Amino acid sequence: MLDLLAQVVDKAPFATGAGLAGMGAGIGMGLTVVGGGVGIGRLAGSALEGMARQPEIVNKLLTNMLLAAALIEGFTFLALVFCFLLIGKVMPG
Repeated sequence: MLDLLAQVVDKAPFATGAGLAGMGAGIGMGLTVVGGGVGIGRLAGSALEGMARQPEIVNKLLTNMLLAAALIEGFTFLALVFCFLLIGKVMPG
């Protein structure tokens, strides 16, 4: 049984270095998007809580929140670009 499984894995297209790198890049893309979404969600929730507790600092808090959200989005986009570059490098065509 294990011999049959080894033969199937040897013939599988994902068992190559390019296939495994593509799978890794796909998993990396998913984790990047989830991480960015969680980060922005926590940021917005905390900012809204802060605005509710101290309404007099809404403008300052909103400015800082938008700046932090832009940084999170930028790093998320950069990580996605790296994942796409990895896929393009190992899977040309």
